[in-house]
Amino acid sequence: MKNKPILFIDSGIGGLLYCREFLKNNPKEEVCYLADNENFPYGTKTKDELCEILVSLIGRTAAQIDPKIVVLACNTAAISALETLRVSFPNIPFVGTVPAIKPAAAASKNKKIGILGTARTIEDPYNQKLAGESGNQCEITAVAAPDLVNFVEERYEKSNDEEKTLIVKKYIGIFRAQGADTLVLGCTHFLYLLDIFHREASADIKVFDSLDGIKKRVEFLLDENSGALRSENSSDPVHRLLLTGKIPEDSLWYIHAKKLNFKLIQI
Repeated sequence: MKNKPILFIDSGIGGLLYCREFLKNNPKEEVCYLADNENFPYGTKTKDELCEILVSLIGRTAAQIDPKIVVLACNTAAISALETLRVSFPNIPFVGTVPAIKPAAAASKNKKIGILGTARTIEDPYNQKLAGESGNQCEITAVAAPDLVNFVEERYEKSNDEEKTLIVKKYIGIFRAQGADTLVLGCTHFLYLLDIFHREASADIKVFDSLDGIKKRVEFLLDENSGALRSENSSDPVHRLLLTGKIPEDSLWYIHAKKLNFKLIQI
């Protein structure tokens, strides 16, 4: 078990940031990143559709790479299918990325929080449940931003700071008009623009994300039971970027794989 890979999954590039953050402090762990390019984007699909897609995808992938932990590095996937996956694969520990609503609600002074995500994520009643668990009953302004998901996936590498700032300012303006004093970035794609969100939110809106929390949760699973799942690799592991569907020769995935030094494999 120790030297098996950790599998991170998203429909696009959002979860790559979670891989990168995790590997900073855990360089001996082997990572496989599965980008479900064929079914991008997840945010437009129903809960039942996502459960069917992810059970099938993880079943096929697990049979090939036998992961010791699976990280759903996608809020939409985690909110929709996490419990189903845990039942379907009882011998695999799953970590689900969900919107950081509890800390945002707890920190809100005027009890007004904003959530930015995909349509599938913001429509789920699980968000209200998370807000209630904070002990601070808050009014939620939830906004779907499919254009922002597509922008990060398709335009981020080509765009300049001005273009990135304009699209972020549009959404900050919506939440500011509603009086929100905390904002949850409920899609992993949005973290590519995290610095701009912090800058544009300024002093009146505090921005929350789940990046550090997911890293710590995976590390906790590795370290429990006296480090039973910690890798014993004596050399640097080879990381893999697994892609579903056809990948054109000019795909940005080649750029992402090179930046992270991941071996790109189409499955």
